[in-house]
Amino acid sequence: MKPSPFDCILVANRGEIAVRVLRAIQEAGAEAIAVYSDADKLSKHTMIADRSLPIGPADPRESYLDIDKILRAAKESGAQAIHPGYGFLAENAEFARRCEEEGICFIGPSPASMDLLGSKRAARLKAQEKGVPVVPGFEGGSADEASFLKAAEEIGFPLLVKASAGGGGRGMRLIQKKEEFLAGLRAGKLEAEQAFGDGTMLLEKYIHPSRHIEIQVLGDGKGNAVAFPERECSVQRRHQKVIEESPSPAVSPKTRLDLQEAALAMVEGVQYKGAGTVEFLLDEQQSFYFLEVNTRLQVEHPVTEFVSGIDLVQAQIQIAGGVPLDALAPQRIIDPQGHAFEARVCAEDPLDGFMPSGGLLSICAEVDAPGVRIDSGVYPGMNIPIEYDSLLAKVITHAEDRDRALSRLDFALSRCAWLGLPTNVDFLLSLIRHPAFTGAALRTDFLEVHSELLEPIENEVPPEEILVAAALGRLLSQGRSGLGSEEAGPHSKEGDRNSPWNIDDGFRILQRGRS
Repeated sequence: MKPSPFDCILVANRGEIAVRVLRAIQEAGAEAIAVYSDADKLSKHTMIADRSLPIGPADPRESYLDIDKILRAAKESGAQAIHPGYGFLAENAEFARRCEEEGICFIGPSPASMDLLGSKRAARLKAQEKGVPVVPGFEGGSADEASFLKAAEEIGFPLLVKASAGGGGRGMRLIQKKEEFLAGLRAGKLEAEQAFGDGTMLLEKYIHPSRHIEIQVLGDGKGNAVAFPERECSVQRRHQKVIEESPSPAVSPKTRLDLQEAALAMVEGVQYKGAGTVEFLLDEQQSFYFLEVNTRLQVEHPVTEFVSGIDLVQAQIQIAGGVPLDALAPQRIIDPQGHAFEARVCAEDPLDGFMPSGGLLSICAEVDAPGVRIDSGVYPGMNIPIEYDSLLAKVITHAEDRDRALSRLDFALSRCAWLGLPTNVDFLLSLIRHPAFTGAALRTDFLEVHSELLEPIENEVPPEEILVAAALGRLLSQGRSGLGSEEAGPHSKEGDRNSPWNIDDGFRILQRGRS
């Protein structure tokens, strides 16, 4: 591993991605600086950092999204560079611009690249200019509702209303018929304004059925770039990914090369720097259509690291420090080595519309096994804030082929435990064991087609170890909740009368009777 070109790097993020990046910085020999909101004071990323600085209240608008506070923390810590992770300010061109003005290296693309490719509307126009196929649609811009409605009728229903800025499904609506269009457009615009501060919208034809395929790229900012093997991210809920894998079981070697060349055409001509992802839809005839460019590191980057052997976070840091691209990835086109999966473990209830939850994570047991990697942002006894994304950890597996990698994912999910609040682990296990998933019959509406995955299982008996853990948790919670005052301890008579600590009849273990 090459030493870090920076002595001190600040990570402007939280959760598992902050943990991931902080450790990469430390491995490269640099000082790793964390920032935290009031809700994150005792979070995992603050504990593993070399130093941690407070940046304000739990509301992300007053902490992780506050550019002035992030830059103030960077100056206070002496950081020479800032890694934004993903989400929050990662795709904010103004933040990258302010970093430049303050003499701090932004580990990511230039503001100009983000302005061009970070906008779905501008990226669609660039794709058309480069001859990359795009989904039929309407760029919209500042057009009025009447113009949008006319364009929608020309495209035909069903179609997608999408926010031009941001990602993660925010501002996106699937519109099935004309009568629903204006309400869907207005709702998407409002959500986009609240999430990204930009209500610019566009329309796209709904390609159905289809697969979500994406190509990871690395650029050096000088017109050179590298394309990695594709990732398939078709299984989604609310337009957010659930399971990712690389390579896609549906992509032929020829289509893979065509996708990689299309992705490179999008980034090489704009002097792209650092990590990015070019996303496509793939239909049943192996025809693909450009969707958007994510000008940041992706949540699912570990599967690409497994099948390429390249640490993408280390590569981001090296490229930002001026290390030549060919010293990190000598080939312009990279072929896959083996197969990898990633499952996102979230604090949410799949049977209640994936409702997110927060609270005490009483038990956290994460397996350590060959071919298994856990990127985690939590620890036992940690309080999970409700103010942020529900992602707790990512379980990533790798093997020589798809079947073996999937078997390892099943093994890992079965032996990990995140208890104390609702999670999607049982749902993930049901999903990866479903015949359509094992048979690689994937599509973006997978969960709609296989809605039985979101139905409760009647008369299901939990595994014995889960029952034991639940009983222990119940006893512990009774001991806490039964205390009569802050001073009362577990031996106090003011506690729960059912607690063994509060029985005063003289019973002793291994004695014949009670005295």
